[in-house]
Amino acid sequence: PNELGYARLGLVVGKKVAKRAHQRNYIKRTVREWFRHHRAQLDPTDYVVRAKLAFEHSHRSEAVKLLAELFAKLSRCRAV
Repeated sequence: PNELGYARLGLVVGKKVAKRAHQRNYIKRTVREWFRHHRAQLDPTDYVVRAKLAFEHSHRSEAVKLLAELFAKLSRCRAV
């Protein structure tokens, strides 16, 4: 939790996940875009997302769906 009153995001996408910089940047842009759209619904907490698997443009919707499920699971855990 943070004292700022809004959620913040930290991202880690290592070279082991995606060798090329443009692939790592695409993953970070995708996560940041999702976070920007859903920031208002999130608790005022600092979140760190560490990518473990790369995804291509064709699998973006599946990756975003999994990210949304992960944040939903985190919010349920915090509510309990």
